[in-house]
Amino acid sequence: MSVSPAERTAMARARRLGDAVLGTTSPNPPVGAVILAADGTPVGEGATARPGGPHAEIAALERAGARARGGTAVVTLEPCAHTGRTGPCADALLAAGVARVVIAVPEPTELAGGGADQLREAGVDVEVGVEQAEAEAGALAGWLTGVREHRPFVVWKVAATLDGRVAAADGTSRWITGEPARAAVHRLRASCDAVVVGSGTALTDDPQLTVRDADGRIADRRPLRVVVDRRNRLPATARVLDDAAPTFISRAGSPRELLAELFDRDVRRVLLEGGPTLAAAFLREGLVDEAVVHLAPTLLGAGPSLVGDLGIATITGALSLAIVEVTPLGGDVQLRLRPTRHTGGRQSANGRS
Repeated sequence: MSVSPAERTAMARARRLGDAVLGTTSPNPPVGAVILAADGTPVGEGATARPGGPHAEIAALERAGARARGGTAVVTLEPCAHTGRTGPCADALLAAGVARVVIAVPEPTELAGGGADQLREAGVDVEVGVEQAEAEAGALAGWLTGVREHRPFVVWKVAATLDGRVAAADGTSRWITGEPARAAVHRLRASCDAVVVGSGTALTDDPQLTVRDADGRIADRRPLRVVVDRRNRLPATARVLDDAAPTFISRAGSPRELLAELFDRDVRRVLLEGGPTLAAAFLREGLVDEAVVHLAPTLLGAGPSLVGDLGIATITGALSLAIVEVTPLGGDVQLRLRPTRHTGGRQSANGRS
Protein backbone atom coordinates (compact mmCIF):
# COMPACT_ATOMS: atom_id res chain seq x y z
CA MET A 1 0.00 0.00 0.00
CA SER A 2 1.56 3.27 -1.16
CA VAL A 3 0.44 6.25 0.89
CA SER A 4 2.32 9.54 1.17
CA PRO A 5 3.02 11.31 4.49
CA ALA A 6 0.64 14.10 3.41
CA GLU A 7 -2.12 11.55 2.86
CA ARG A 8 -1.55 9.95 6.28
CA THR A 9 -1.69 13.39 7.91
CA ALA A 10 -4.90 14.09 6.00
CA MET A 11 -6.40 10.77 7.14
CA ALA A 12 -5.68 11.61 10.78
CA ARG A 13 -7.38 14.96 10.23
CA ALA A 14 -10.35 13.26 8.55
CA ARG A 15 -10.82 11.01 11.59
CA ARG A 16 -10.84 14.04 13.87
CA LEU A 17 -13.45 15.68 11.65
CA GLY A 18 -15.63 12.59 12.05
CA ASP A 19 -15.16 12.69 15.82
CA ALA A 20 -16.33 16.31 15.87
CA VAL A 21 -19.78 15.47 14.46
CA LEU A 22 -20.51 12.42 16.61
CA GLY A 23 -24.05 12.65 17.93
CA THR A 24 -25.34 14.76 15.03
CA THR A 25 -25.39 12.53 11.93
CA SER A 26 -27.38 9.40 12.81
CA PRO A 27 -28.56 7.28 11.15
CA ASN A 28 -25.82 8.31 8.71
CA PRO A 29 -22.14 7.65 9.50
CA PRO A 30 -19.95 10.46 10.92
CA VAL A 31 -17.44 10.65 8.08
CA GLY A 32 -14.54 13.05 7.66
CA ALA A 33 -12.92 14.05 4.37
CA VAL A 34 -9.90 16.12 3.33
CA ILE A 35 -9.06 17.30 -0.20
CA LEU A 36 -5.41 17.67 -1.15
CA ALA A 37 -4.34 19.69 -4.17
CA ALA A 38 -2.11 18.06 -6.79
CA ASP A 39 0.96 19.18 -4.81
CA GLY A 40 -0.32 17.59 -1.58
CA THR A 41 -1.46 20.83 0.05
CA PRO A 42 -4.77 20.61 1.99
CA VAL A 43 -7.35 22.78 0.23
CA GLY A 44 -10.68 21.61 1.64
CA GLU A 45 -12.19 19.56 4.43
CA GLY A 46 -15.61 18.56 5.68
CA ALA A 47 -17.66 16.18 7.77
CA THR A 48 -21.08 14.59 7.43
CA ALA A 49 -23.91 17.05 8.06
CA ARG A 50 -27.21 16.25 9.73
CA PRO A 51 -29.44 13.83 7.76
CA GLY A 52 -30.48 15.44 4.51
CA GLY A 53 -27.40 17.66 4.47
CA PRO A 54 -24.22 17.17 2.44
CA HIS A 55 -21.92 14.22 3.03
CA ALA A 56 -18.31 14.84 4.05
CA GLU A 57 -16.90 14.61 0.53
CA ILE A 58 -19.36 17.20 -0.80
CA ALA A 59 -18.55 19.67 1.97
CA ALA A 60 -14.81 19.21 1.39
CA LEU A 61 -15.14 19.62 -2.38
CA GLU A 62 -17.14 22.81 -1.97
CA ARG A 63 -14.34 24.31 0.10
CA ALA A 64 -11.65 23.11 -2.29
CA GLY A 65 -13.36 24.37 -5.44
CA ALA A 66 -11.25 24.20 -8.60
CA ARG A 67 -8.16 23.29 -6.54
CA ALA A 68 -9.52 19.74 -6.21
CA ARG A 69 -8.85 19.01 -9.90
CA GLY A 70 -5.94 16.62 -10.21
CA GLY A 71 -5.77 16.26 -6.45
CA THR A 72 -6.55 13.60 -3.86
CA ALA A 73 -9.60 12.99 -1.68
CA VAL A 74 -8.85 11.37 1.67
CA VAL A 75 -11.96 9.99 3.34
CA THR A 76 -12.71 7.75 6.32
CA LEU A 77 -15.46 5.77 4.54
CA GLU A 78 -15.77 4.69 0.92
CA PRO A 79 -17.71 7.32 -1.06
CA CYS A 80 -21.29 6.24 -1.67
CA ALA A 81 -22.50 5.31 -5.14
CA HIS A 82 -26.25 5.62 -4.60
CA THR A 83 -28.81 8.42 -4.50
CA GLY A 84 -30.60 8.89 -1.18
CA ARG A 85 -31.51 12.29 0.21
CA THR A 86 -28.33 13.49 -1.51
CA GLY A 87 -26.57 12.45 -4.71
CA PRO A 88 -23.72 9.94 -5.03
CA CYS A 89 -20.42 11.18 -3.62
CA ALA A 90 -18.51 9.11 -6.19
CA ASP A 91 -20.15 11.16 -8.99
CA ALA A 92 -19.23 14.39 -7.23
CA LEU A 93 -15.58 13.36 -6.95
CA LEU A 94 -15.47 12.50 -10.63
CA ALA A 95 -17.10 15.79 -11.59
CA ALA A 96 -14.51 17.65 -9.51
CA GLY A 97 -11.67 15.98 -11.45
CA VAL A 98 -10.07 14.26 -8.46
CA ALA A 99 -7.23 12.00 -9.62
CA ARG A 100 -6.83 9.86 -6.50
CA VAL A 101 -9.01 8.74 -3.58
CA VAL A 102 -7.61 7.31 -0.33
CA ILE A 103 -10.17 5.43 1.78
CA ALA A 104 -9.95 4.06 5.31
CA VAL A 105 -13.05 1.82 5.58
CA PRO A 106 -14.69 0.04 2.63
CA GLU A 107 -18.47 0.54 2.42
CA PRO A 108 -20.06 -2.43 4.25
CA THR A 109 -23.61 -2.07 2.91
CA GLU A 110 -25.05 -3.27 -0.36
CA LEU A 111 -27.13 -0.12 -0.80
CA ALA A 112 -24.29 2.41 -0.77
CA GLY A 113 -21.47 0.19 -2.02
CA GLY A 114 -19.68 0.35 -5.36
CA GLY A 115 -18.14 3.80 -5.08
CA ALA A 116 -14.53 2.62 -5.22
CA ASP A 117 -15.22 0.43 -8.26
CA GLN A 118 -16.98 3.28 -10.03
CA LEU A 119 -14.03 5.58 -9.41
CA ARG A 120 -11.52 2.99 -10.63
CA GLU A 121 -13.53 2.35 -13.79
CA ALA A 122 -13.36 6.08 -14.51
CA GLY A 123 -9.56 6.03 -14.23
CA VAL A 124 -9.19 7.34 -10.70
CA ASP A 125 -6.40 5.83 -8.58
CA VAL A 126 -8.08 4.34 -5.48
CA GLU A 127 -6.44 3.07 -2.30
CA VAL A 128 -8.70 1.28 0.22
CA GLY A 129 -7.95 0.15 3.78
CA VAL A 130 -5.59 2.94 4.83
CA GLU A 131 -5.55 3.04 8.65
CA GLN A 132 -8.79 1.07 8.57
CA ALA A 133 -8.56 -0.27 12.13
CA GLU A 134 -8.13 3.21 13.58
CA ALA A 135 -11.11 4.54 11.63
CA GLU A 136 -13.34 1.59 12.56
CA ALA A 137 -12.52 2.02 16.26
CA GLY A 138 -13.17 5.76 16.13
CA ALA A 139 -16.18 7.80 15.09
CA LEU A 140 -17.48 5.10 12.73
CA ALA A 141 -17.71 2.43 15.48
CA GLY A 142 -21.33 3.20 16.33
CA TRP A 143 -22.55 3.25 12.76
CA LEU A 144 -20.66 0.06 11.95
CA THR A 145 -22.25 -1.67 14.95
CA GLY A 146 -25.64 -0.68 13.55
CA VAL A 147 -24.77 -2.14 10.16
CA ARG A 148 -23.31 -5.36 11.52
CA GLU A 149 -25.54 -6.03 14.52
CA HIS A 150 -28.64 -3.96 13.81
CA ARG A 151 -28.43 -2.20 17.19
CA PRO A 152 -26.85 0.95 18.62
CA PHE A 153 -23.30 1.07 19.96
CA VAL A 154 -23.40 1.28 23.78
CA VAL A 155 -21.01 3.34 25.90
CA TRP A 156 -21.35 2.68 29.62
CA LYS A 157 -20.29 5.63 31.75
CA VAL A 158 -19.82 5.35 35.51
CA ALA A 159 -18.17 7.45 38.24
CA ALA A 160 -16.80 5.57 41.24
CA THR A 161 -14.44 5.79 44.18
CA LEU A 162 -11.17 3.91 44.19
CA ASP A 163 -12.89 1.00 45.94
CA GLY A 164 -15.60 0.86 43.28
CA ARG A 165 -18.46 2.61 45.11
CA VAL A 166 -20.95 4.76 43.20
CA ALA A 167 -22.57 6.15 46.36
CA ALA A 168 -22.10 6.17 50.11
CA ALA A 169 -23.98 3.83 52.42
CA ASP A 170 -26.62 6.54 53.01
CA GLY A 171 -27.21 6.86 49.26
CA THR A 172 -25.45 10.20 48.73
CA SER A 173 -23.40 10.38 45.51
CA ARG A 174 -22.90 14.05 44.61
CA TRP A 175 -20.18 14.61 43.87
CA ILE A 176 -17.89 11.61 43.65
CA THR A 177 -15.71 13.22 41.00
CA GLY A 178 -14.59 16.80 40.44
CA GLU A 179 -15.58 19.47 37.96
CA PRO A 180 -13.21 18.38 35.12
CA ALA A 181 -14.74 14.88 35.17
CA ARG A 182 -18.26 16.30 35.18
CA ALA A 183 -17.38 18.51 32.21
CA ALA A 184 -16.06 15.42 30.41
CA VAL A 185 -19.43 13.73 30.95
CA HIS A 186 -21.18 16.57 29.13
CA ARG A 187 -18.78 16.24 26.21
CA LEU A 188 -19.46 12.50 26.16
CA ARG A 189 -23.22 13.06 26.17
CA ALA A 190 -22.84 15.45 23.24
CA SER A 191 -21.23 12.65 21.20
CA CYS A 192 -24.21 10.31 21.67
CA ASP A 193 -27.69 10.12 20.19
CA ALA A 194 -29.36 9.02 23.43
CA VAL A 195 -28.65 8.94 27.18
CA VAL A 196 -30.22 6.03 29.09
CA VAL A 197 -31.01 5.64 32.80
CA GLY A 198 -33.29 3.36 34.76
CA SER A 199 -36.24 4.53 36.81
CA GLY A 200 -34.25 3.96 40.01
CA THR A 201 -31.62 6.50 38.99
CA ALA A 202 -34.30 8.91 37.78
CA LEU A 203 -36.09 8.70 41.14
CA THR A 204 -32.99 8.87 43.34
CA ASP A 205 -30.98 11.56 41.54
CA ASP A 206 -33.68 13.33 39.47
CA PRO A 207 -31.13 14.08 36.72
CA GLN A 208 -31.93 16.41 33.84
CA LEU A 209 -29.62 14.49 31.46
CA THR A 210 -28.92 17.51 29.28
CA VAL A 211 -25.67 18.61 27.64
CA ARG A 212 -24.20 21.80 29.08
CA ASP A 213 -21.37 23.94 27.76
CA ALA A 214 -18.39 25.27 29.70
CA ASP A 215 -20.51 28.14 31.06
CA GLY A 216 -23.23 25.82 32.33
CA ARG A 217 -25.74 26.69 29.62
CA ILE A 218 -27.73 23.97 27.84
CA ALA A 219 -25.90 23.25 24.59
CA ASP A 220 -27.31 22.94 21.09
CA ARG A 221 -26.72 19.18 21.02
CA ARG A 222 -29.67 17.58 22.76
CA PRO A 223 -29.51 13.78 22.77
CA LEU A 224 -32.69 11.83 23.40
CA ARG A 225 -33.23 11.25 27.13
CA VAL A 226 -34.37 7.69 27.80
CA VAL A 227 -35.78 6.33 31.05
CA VAL A 228 -36.44 2.60 31.38
CA ASP A 229 -39.57 2.58 33.55
CA ARG A 230 -41.44 -0.72 33.30
CA ARG A 231 -43.48 -0.08 36.46
CA ASN A 232 -44.57 3.46 35.61
CA ARG A 233 -42.78 4.94 38.64
CA LEU A 234 -41.53 8.18 37.11
CA PRO A 235 -43.45 11.20 38.51
CA ALA A 236 -44.72 13.95 36.23
CA THR A 237 -42.46 16.38 38.10
CA ALA A 238 -39.23 14.59 37.10
CA ARG A 239 -36.70 16.97 35.56
CA VAL A 240 -36.10 14.56 32.70
CA LEU A 241 -39.64 15.35 31.52
CA ASP A 242 -39.01 19.07 31.04
CA ASP A 243 -38.70 20.69 27.59
CA ALA A 244 -34.90 21.05 27.65
CA ALA A 245 -34.51 17.99 25.38
CA PRO A 246 -36.69 15.20 23.96
CA THR A 247 -37.53 12.29 26.27
CA PHE A 248 -38.61 8.70 25.65
CA ILE A 249 -40.04 6.51 28.40
CA SER A 250 -39.41 2.84 27.60
CA ARG A 251 -41.25 -0.17 28.99
CA ALA A 252 -38.75 -2.55 27.39
CA GLY A 253 -38.31 -5.84 29.22
CA SER A 254 -34.64 -6.32 28.36
CA PRO A 255 -31.61 -4.33 27.16
CA ARG A 256 -31.86 -5.94 23.73
CA GLU A 257 -35.50 -4.93 23.42
CA LEU A 258 -34.62 -1.38 24.47
CA LEU A 259 -31.83 -1.14 21.90
CA ALA A 260 -34.20 -2.37 19.19
CA GLU A 261 -36.62 0.43 20.10
CA LEU A 262 -33.85 3.02 19.95
CA PHE A 263 -32.42 1.67 16.70
CA ASP A 264 -35.85 2.13 15.12
CA ARG A 265 -35.65 5.76 16.26
CA ASP A 266 -32.38 6.20 14.30
CA VAL A 267 -30.24 6.06 17.45
CA ARG A 268 -26.80 4.65 16.67
CA ARG A 269 -24.78 5.60 19.76
CA VAL A 270 -26.13 5.24 23.30
CA LEU A 271 -24.67 6.51 26.57
CA LEU A 272 -25.67 4.22 29.41
CA GLU A 273 -25.70 6.26 32.64
CA GLY A 274 -27.98 4.07 34.72
CA GLY A 275 -27.09 2.51 38.05
CA PRO A 276 -25.46 -0.83 38.92
CA THR A 277 -28.54 -2.94 38.12
CA LEU A 278 -29.06 -1.56 34.62
CA ALA A 279 -25.33 -1.72 33.86
CA ALA A 280 -25.21 -5.36 34.95
CA ALA A 281 -28.16 -6.21 32.70
CA PHE A 282 -26.36 -4.79 29.66
CA LEU A 283 -23.07 -6.45 30.57
CA ARG A 284 -24.71 -9.84 31.12
CA GLU A 285 -26.16 -9.69 27.60
CA GLY A 286 -22.84 -8.63 26.07
CA LEU A 287 -24.27 -5.28 25.01
CA VAL A 288 -21.62 -2.89 26.32
CA ASP A 289 -19.19 -1.91 23.56
CA GLU A 290 -17.15 0.61 25.52
CA ALA A 291 -16.82 1.67 29.15
CA VAL A 292 -15.82 5.11 30.37
CA VAL A 293 -14.98 4.94 34.07
CA HIS A 294 -14.21 8.03 36.12
CA LEU A 295 -12.26 7.05 39.23
CA ALA A 296 -11.91 9.39 42.20
CA PRO A 297 -8.95 8.83 44.58
CA THR A 298 -11.28 8.39 47.56
CA LEU A 299 -12.46 5.44 49.63
CA LEU A 300 -15.89 4.74 51.11
CA GLY A 301 -15.65 1.13 52.24
CA ALA A 302 -19.42 0.69 51.93
CA GLY A 303 -22.23 1.57 49.57
CA PRO A 304 -23.42 0.26 46.21
CA SER A 305 -20.78 -1.09 43.82
CA LEU A 306 -20.32 0.26 40.32
CA VAL A 307 -21.97 -2.81 38.79
CA GLY A 308 -24.51 -5.35 40.02
CA ASP A 309 -24.51 -9.14 39.86
CA LEU A 310 -23.09 -10.41 36.57
CA GLY A 311 -23.76 -14.05 37.33
CA ILE A 312 -20.02 -14.82 37.48
CA ALA A 313 -19.17 -17.41 40.12
CA THR A 314 -15.47 -18.04 39.48
CA ILE A 315 -12.41 -16.00 38.56
CA THR A 316 -12.03 -17.85 35.28
CA GLY A 317 -15.39 -16.45 34.22
CA ALA A 318 -14.40 -12.82 34.85
CA LEU A 319 -15.32 -10.34 32.14
CA SER A 320 -12.05 -8.79 30.98
CA LEU A 321 -11.74 -5.34 29.51
CA ALA A 322 -8.86 -3.87 27.54
CA ILE A 323 -7.62 -0.41 28.49
CA VAL A 324 -7.82 1.86 25.46
CA GLU A 325 -6.89 5.16 27.07
CA VAL A 326 -6.06 6.64 30.48
CA THR A 327 -6.68 10.37 30.91
CA PRO A 328 -6.15 12.53 34.02
CA LEU A 329 -9.18 14.74 34.74
CA GLY A 330 -8.10 17.17 37.41
CA GLY A 331 -7.74 15.05 40.54
CA ASP A 332 -9.57 12.11 38.97
CA VAL A 333 -8.71 9.59 36.26
CA GLN A 334 -10.72 8.56 33.21
CA LEU A 335 -10.35 5.00 31.96
CA ARG A 336 -11.67 4.16 28.52
CA LEU A 337 -12.04 0.40 28.09
CA ARG A 338 -13.51 -2.12 25.70
CA PRO A 339 -14.69 -5.64 26.58
CA THR A 340 -12.45 -8.29 25.05
CA ARG A 341 -15.39 -10.55 24.21
CA HIS A 342 -17.12 -9.95 20.90
CA THR A 343 -20.90 -10.16 20.98
CA GLY A 344 -21.26 -11.25 17.36
CA GLY A 345 -24.01 -9.89 15.16
CA ARG A 346 -25.42 -9.85 11.70
CA GLN A 347 -24.87 -7.91 8.51
CA SER A 348 -27.49 -5.40 7.50
CA ALA A 349 -28.17 -4.05 4.03
CA ASN A 350 -29.05 -0.61 5.41
CA GLY A 351 -26.95 2.21 3.96
CA ARG A 352 -26.78 5.97 4.05
CA SER A 353 -29.51 8.37 3.07
